[in-house]
Amino acid sequence: MLKAHSRLFEHLALVTDLVLIALCWIGAYVIRFNLFGRGDIPPLSDYTLQLLPILVVWFFAYKAFDLYRPNRLGSHLSEWFDIAKASTLGVLVLVAGMTFLFHGYEYSRLVILMFWVASIVAVSLSRAAFRELLRFARRRGYNQRYAIVVGGGEPAAEVLRVLRRRRDTGIQLLGVLSDKQEGEGGPVRWLGGIEDVRTVLATRQVDIVIIALPHTDYPRLATVLHEIGDEPVDIHFVPDLFNLASLRGGVEEFESIAFIHLRESPLYGWNQVLKRGFDLVFGAAALLVALLPMALIAGAVLAIMGRPVLFRQERMGLDGRRFRMLKFRTMRPDAEAQSGPQWAVRDDPRRTRLGAFLRGWSLDELPQLFNVLRGEMSLVGPRPERPSFVEEFRRRVPGYMLRHKMKAGITGWAQINGWRGNTSIEKRIEYDLEYIARWSLGFDLSILLRTLWLGFHDRNAY
Repeated sequence: MLKAHSRLFEHLALVTDLVLIALCWIGAYVIRFNLFGRGDIPPLSDYTLQLLPILVVWFFAYKAFDLYRPNRLGSHLSEWFDIAKASTLGVLVLVAGMTFLFHGYEYSRLVILMFWVASIVAVSLSRAAFRELLRFARRRGYNQRYAIVVGGGEPAAEVLRVLRRRRDTGIQLLGVLSDKQEGEGGPVRWLGGIEDVRTVLATRQVDIVIIALPHTDYPRLATVLHEIGDEPVDIHFVPDLFNLASLRGGVEEFESIAFIHLRESPLYGWNQVLKRGFDLVFGAAALLVALLPMALIAGAVLAIMGRPVLFRQERMGLDGRRFRMLKFRTMRPDAEAQSGPQWAVRDDPRRTRLGAFLRGWSLDELPQLFNVLRGEMSLVGPRPERPSFVEEFRRRVPGYMLRHKMKAGITGWAQINGWRGNTSIEKRIEYDLEYIARWSLGFDLSILLRTLWLGFHDRNAY
């Protein structure tokens, strides 16, 4: 019965979509020629001639983008994108057909443009309205499907939390099968152990089986599938990204292959272009503002400490690549000649008096704006460390190298939260990884504004 309802909804959606497509095509003609038309108006029959090809093309385009699959757990936004892509494909085929098969007729490009936009908007709004009607009905107990969750740990707990929160999906949760009798979802009924799935399917009306095993139980997946056998149920598998994904995990479909990203830098595609553009615009503006103070500081360093004015130090940046970071010199030229690389400490005897002032107010960092413009650093990101320290921290702190999945920055989330200088490396890494997981241009801008608001003086900068 449920399958019949699903097919009914599919056919209803298909008919509704095609009716809307036809109305959008005729509507575009009416708006173009009857409301805004001037001069000769082409006959409507020339445009109705295209209705059958349009409906055929849109039917196959919508089918190609799988727009009639059951979508209780799908993303509404992804459906709208699919509608836009299918309509765009349809318009391209339509224009090609008009060019090669109907070259004896003149069709308005404005009609085609209005039709393309109207078809996307009309079908998207229609589906949104239909979805709201379904939600209304499902909240009142209609159009329900019955599900069980097989598994435990964080994957099962998250599934149970989401399904209890989203009653509008129309999925009634019968219970959970897990190794622990108390279950993973609190008030959800425990139906038995994982190996009891066949018994539950034989004694209860179940439409959906959601398998949410912790990754340590993945060897049992084949057993669970064998126990389900040929039962006529839908099976959904929830991968344990909670324990496997270490940085910005996610799922992406490529052709027919589902790729699960366990670790990925946010700097790819348009994100990389946008962050680089952000750095160039704001970095160039900051450099213009800082040119006069930098010239004065350079003159003071030259007069008091002599050459060199700038200090170039090897640091580790994006993907572990090394670069030369620029700073105003704040220590004696032979500061590490005997001791080797050392972490700066309070009242560091290697500093000069001018250097202590520059470091205390972070003014020695201003030349790093040139590193930003050269693409070696970003305005916002994890602070880069020296390779010798990186090897030490890598041994001490699990996941330390993940911070190099983001370009190094002049300021960062850890720094504005007080984890700068000779402070806890573990807390600094925690904030760096949180920054990478949450990254967006808006987050970068907020960190920059907070950096300016808090000022450049920091008690841990020495």
